[in-house]
Amino acid sequence: MPARVTTIAFEGAEVRRVEAEVVLTKGHVAFQVVGLGDKAVAESKERVRGAFAGIGLGIPNQRIVANLSPADLPKEGTHYDLPIMLALMVVMGLIPQDALDGYVCVGEMKLDGQIAAIAGALPAAIAANGWGLGLICPHDNGPEAMWGGNDDVLAPKSVIALINHFKGVAVLERPVRGELASPAHPVDLREVKGQEVPKRALEVAAAGGHNLLFVGPPGSGKSMLAQRLPGILPPMNSQELLETSQVWSMAGLIAKGELTRERPFRAPHHSASMAALTGGGMRAKPGEVSLAHNGVLFLDELPEFSPQALDALRQPLETNEVVVARANHHVKYPARVQLVAAMNP
Repeated sequence: MPARVTTIAFEGAEVRRVEAEVVLTKGHVAFQVVGLGDKAVAESKERVRGAFAGIGLGIPNQRIVANLSPADLPKEGTHYDLPIMLALMVVMGLIPQDALDGYVCVGEMKLDGQIAAIAGALPAAIAANGWGLGLICPHDNGPEAMWGGNDDVLAPKSVIALINHFKGVAVLERPVRGELASPAHPVDLREVKGQEVPKRALEVAAAGGHNLLFVGPPGSGKSMLAQRLPGILPPMNSQELLETSQVWSMAGLIAKGELTRERPFRAPHHSASMAALTGGGMRAKPGEVSLAHNGVLFLDELPEFSPQALDALRQPLETNEVVVARANHHVKYPARVQLVAAMNP
C-alpha cells in the first residue's frame, strides 16, 4: 500500500496541493520519481538515497516509485526531497502514516541527513494554515514560516530530530517568529537641500500614487530624489506586508525570517532583460516589477532600456499583475507598483 505525504507546488504566486506517494513494487531494482518534475526534482532520488546513507540506513532493495500527484502539474524545486524521504520511511515502517497526515512537508535534503533551507516557506505556511494542516519545514525556515499564522510548525534540523519527535524521544520546540526588521540605512527627504519643485512633485506622487518621470542633466539629483520616495510613503499594512513577503519568499530573499514594513524599492540596471523585469526564465521566477509589489520600481536612464523590456511593463502597470506564459501553463505574480523613471534631456 502506498504511503502519502502532503506537500506543495508553486504556480506563480499561487500554492497548489500535491501528494507525494511512495510504493515498493516488484521488478528491476531502481528508484523512480514521476509526476512531471524538473531536473531538480529528478535528482531528488539521489539526495534521498545519500541522506539515508548519511543517517546509517539503507533503502529497500526493491523497485521504489515516487509519484507527485497531480501528475499533470509541473513541479519545480528541491523542496520535494523531505516529503519523498518521509513517505519512504512510512513504507519502511520507521514512521507511522497517521503522524504525517496532519502536516504539509517541505525541505531539501543534505547527504548527511540535515534539512536545508528552501525558498517559499511563508506561502507554504499560509497555504497549510488555509487547509487546516500543520507545516514541517527546515529549521532555518521556521522563523519565516511562523509569520503564516500557523501555530503547528515543526522545524527540525535533521530527519533524525523529526523521527525522535514523532517517537516522543525529544519533542521539537515551536520556532520563534522572526522580527520586524528596520531599514539598515534609512534615507530621508529632509536630507535634500533646495530642489523645492521636484520635492513637491514627490509629495504629490506619494499622496496620489502617481507614476513619476524626472528629466534633468547628469548630477542634478534625480536618483537621489527617487530613492527617498519610499521614506514618505505610509508603511505597509498587514495585508500588504504578507503579499510582498510571499513574493520575496519565493525569490529566496527573506533572511532569518525577518520581514519589514518598509515599502520595497527596486532599481534594476538598464541592461536588465525583459524576463528580469517582468519574470520568467527556466522556472518562471518573479521579476523586478513583482519584487517591487506595493513599493517603488525605479528605472534610471530610461531610454537605455530595451524597447521590448519597456513594452512588457505596459500590462503590469495597467492590471497590477504579471502573467508569464509557458507552453504547458501560465503563472501569475502580483505587480502593484509605483513607477519612477529618470532620464537626461
